[in-house]
Amino acid sequence: MSRRQKSIGILVLALILGAIIGSALGEALARVLPSGVVRDFLLRSVTASIGPTTLDLVVFTLTLGFSIDVNVMAVVGIVLATYLFRWY
Repeated sequence: MSRRQKSIGILVLALILGAIIGSALGEALARVLPSGVVRDFLLRSVTASIGPTTLDLVVFTLTLGFSIDVNVMAVVGIVLATYLFRWY
Protein backbone atom coordinates (compact mmCIF):
# COMPACT_ATOMS: atom_id res chain seq x y z
CA MET A 1 0.00 0.00 0.00
CA SER A 2 1.52 3.35 -0.99
CA ARG A 3 1.44 6.40 1.20
CA ARG A 4 -0.20 9.58 -0.05
CA GLN A 5 2.16 12.22 -1.34
CA LYS A 6 2.12 15.31 0.86
CA SER A 7 2.33 18.57 -0.99
CA ILE A 8 4.92 21.19 -0.02
CA GLY A 9 2.29 23.86 -0.65
CA ILE A 10 -0.05 22.34 1.91
CA LEU A 11 2.82 22.11 4.42
CA VAL A 12 3.65 25.80 3.95
CA LEU A 13 -0.03 26.71 4.27
CA ALA A 14 -0.32 24.64 7.47
CA LEU A 15 2.76 26.33 8.95
CA ILE A 16 1.51 29.82 8.09
CA LEU A 17 -1.95 29.08 9.50
CA GLY A 18 -0.36 27.60 12.63
CA ALA A 19 1.71 30.75 13.12
CA ILE A 20 -1.31 33.03 12.60
CA ILE A 21 -3.58 31.07 14.92
CA GLY A 22 -0.84 30.75 17.54
CA SER A 23 -0.13 34.50 17.43
CA ALA A 24 -3.82 35.31 17.72
CA LEU A 25 -4.19 32.98 20.71
CA GLY A 26 -1.10 34.51 22.32
CA GLU A 27 -2.47 38.02 21.93
CA ALA A 28 -5.86 36.93 23.30
CA LEU A 29 -4.26 35.25 26.30
CA ALA A 30 -2.07 38.29 26.91
CA ARG A 31 -5.14 40.52 27.12
CA VAL A 32 -6.78 38.20 29.67
CA LEU A 33 -3.75 37.48 31.85
CA PRO A 34 -2.66 39.97 34.52
CA SER A 35 0.69 41.73 34.26
CA GLY A 36 3.55 39.46 35.19
CA VAL A 37 6.13 37.04 33.95
CA VAL A 38 3.71 34.80 32.03
CA ARG A 39 2.16 37.70 30.16
CA ASP A 40 5.59 39.14 29.32
CA PHE A 41 6.70 35.72 28.10
CA LEU A 42 3.70 35.40 25.80
CA LEU A 43 4.10 38.93 24.44
CA ARG A 44 7.84 38.69 23.84
CA SER A 45 8.43 38.52 20.12
CA VAL A 46 11.11 38.81 17.47
CA THR A 47 10.55 41.03 14.46
CA ALA A 48 12.30 40.59 11.12
CA SER A 49 11.67 43.00 8.28
CA ILE A 50 12.81 43.88 4.79
CA GLY A 51 12.18 47.29 3.34
CA PRO A 52 10.34 49.41 2.68
CA THR A 53 11.88 49.80 -0.74
CA THR A 54 10.49 52.38 -3.14
CA LEU A 55 10.49 51.99 -6.91
CA ASP A 56 9.74 55.28 -8.67
CA LEU A 57 8.56 54.74 -12.27
CA VAL A 58 7.59 58.38 -12.94
CA VAL A 59 3.97 57.42 -13.74
CA PHE A 60 3.51 55.67 -10.39
CA THR A 61 5.52 54.79 -7.32
CA LEU A 62 5.61 51.30 -5.89
CA THR A 63 6.63 50.66 -2.28
CA LEU A 64 7.45 47.12 -1.22
CA GLY A 65 8.21 45.75 2.21
CA PHE A 66 7.84 42.67 4.37
CA SER A 67 7.74 42.23 8.12
CA ILE A 68 7.18 39.18 10.30
CA ASP A 69 6.57 39.22 14.04
CA VAL A 70 6.91 35.86 15.78
CA ASN A 71 5.99 35.30 19.42
CA VAL A 72 6.12 32.21 21.63
CA MET A 73 2.55 31.13 20.87
CA ALA A 74 3.27 31.38 17.12
CA VAL A 75 6.08 28.87 17.59
CA VAL A 76 3.70 26.61 19.53
CA GLY A 77 1.19 26.94 16.67
CA ILE A 78 3.87 26.03 14.11
CA VAL A 79 4.91 22.97 16.11
CA LEU A 80 1.28 21.89 16.48
CA ALA A 81 0.62 22.40 12.76
CA THR A 82 3.70 20.33 11.91
CA TYR A 83 2.55 17.55 14.23
CA LEU A 84 -0.95 17.58 12.73
CA PHE A 85 0.45 17.68 9.19
CA ARG A 86 2.44 14.56 9.95
CA TRP A 87 -0.79 12.65 10.56
CA TYR A 88 -2.76 14.29 7.71
